[in-house]
Amino acid sequence: MILPVTVYGNPVLRKKGVEIDKNYEGLQELIENMFETMHTADGVGLAAHQIDRAIRLFIIDANPMAEDDPSLFGFKKVFINAEILEKEGEVWSFNEGCLSVPGIREDVNRPEKIHIQYYDENWEFHDEILDGVRARIVQHEYDHIEGIMFTDKIAPIRKRMLKGKLTAMGKGKVEAAYRLKSPKKRMA
Repeated sequence: MILPVTVYGNPVLRKKGVEIDKNYEGLQELIENMFETMHTADGVGLAAHQIDRAIRLFIIDANPMAEDDPSLFGFKKVFINAEILEKEGEVWSFNEGCLSVPGIREDVNRPEKIHIQYYDENWEFHDEILDGVRARIVQHEYDHIEGIMFTDKIAPIRKRMLKGKLTAMGKGKVEAAYRLKSPKKRMA
C-alpha cells in the first residue's frame, strides 16, 4: 500500500525515534509499504518519520542511482534501531533532496565514511563501515530518525533564501507527484 509522505512542518519529523523490537505490530507489512511508497515517489531512502511514525526504522534502495554510480547496484537495505558509532574522513558536498521537502534540493556537507550498527528486517545484527554515496544516503536517512532534516545542514544564506518556500510548505502549500500528508494533519 502506498502511504502518504509526511511534509516539512509536521512535528513528527523533529522527534527522535524510539527503538522497536521484533514484536512491533505489522513491521513486515510496514517495511513492504515503505518500499512501495519510496519507489512510487522515485526516492532512494525513506524513514518511518516520513510516514508519520517516530520509530528507528529506515529503508534504502539506491539502485536508481547505480547507472551513474555502479557501486550502488544492489544497495537495498532495511535499518532497524540503527546507531552511527563514528563518522570520519573528508567532508564533501553533494546535492541532496528529500521526499518530505518536495521541490527543494541543496548542497549538504557530510563526512565520507561512517561506522554503523543496525538490525535488518530478519533481526540479524550488522556492524558495517560504509563510505562514499552509500554513507551519504545512510546519513541522510539516519538524520530523520534523530529528528534532523537535511535543510538543517545547508549554508545559512541558503536557509534564508528558502525560508518562504519552507514556511509555505509548513502551511500545507506544496505539491508533488506522489501522495503527501499535510503538516497540519496527524494520523491516529
